[in-house]
Amino acid sequence: MQQRLTLYLQLIRWDRPAGWLLLLWPTLSALWIAAEGFPGWHLLLVFSLGTVLMRSAGCCINDVADRDFDRHVKRTAQRPVTSGALSSIEALMLGALLAAAAFALVLSTNQPTITLSFAALAIAIAYPYAKRVLAIPQAVLGLAFSFGIPMAFSAVHGGREGGLQAVSAAVPSQAWWLLLGNLCWVLAYDTEYAMVDRDDDLVIGIQTSAITLGRWDVAAVMLCYGAYLASWATLGWSLGLGRIFLLGIAAAAAQAVWHFGLIRQRSREGCFKAFRFNHWVGAAVFAGVALDLALRRPSG
Repeated sequence: MQQRLTLYLQLIRWDRPAGWLLLLWPTLSALWIAAEGFPGWHLLLVFSLGTVLMRSAGCCINDVADRDFDRHVKRTAQRPVTSGALSSIEALMLGALLAAAAFALVLSTNQPTITLSFAALAIAIAYPYAKRVLAIPQAVLGLAFSFGIPMAFSAVHGGREGGLQAVSAAVPSQAWWLLLGNLCWVLAYDTEYAMVDRDDDLVIGIQTSAITLGRWDVAAVMLCYGAYLASWATLGWSLGLGRIFLLGIAAAAAQAVWHFGLIRQRSREGCFKAFRFNHWVGAAVFAGVALDLALRRPSG
């Protein structure tokens, strides 16, 4: 049992928390913005634990879908499903169990959030197969890793009514623009990730943004960083966030400049380091959001 548990933990990348932190920070930022401050322990628990559970379920699905590709990539060849240590059925059963646990958490919110959760699940399942048909499959991952944003707004503002009209009422247009801005950040860091495996992916024949962009990869990464930070700064300001929030954006921008230094030579080590430390970019933005709202003095 101990050996089996170790394999399950390897499957869900328990030893690599950067993956779920990349998903968590924008979700919490949206939750704080929607609630105009601390959202309460219930929603904080739902979205924090739900993020970890869904990211873990996504790893299970991804490893089953990519098992024939991963054995040709040095970095992924020893993953439990790829190496045969775990069967595909076992991995899918674990993924289904984790997704069901996440859905149980969503059921404690409201109808609009439950409605959105089905779209989020569909996108998460679609991503592993997107690289077979799309030139930049990272765009699908961007949607999957950004869908916590509208769900956070719907959890705060939604009611008992379901359906698309209720979702539209609970999720303002700014939330969808925040999603698009965050998608640019996902494109930036997942392109860095794809740059690590570019040579292997060319041999295998799958498509990634690093391959599609070619020699423009570094420029595109930096452009995506800029689009993400500029859009969030503009939207945050329009939603009432102030100077402390902008300091968080500035701290994130400084990190993006550092990442340029890491990836400009396109070394595997530099690109992987930039990817691994990207969660600090999201942490800086969240810190700016949370501190700005916490230190805001009541008017009058």
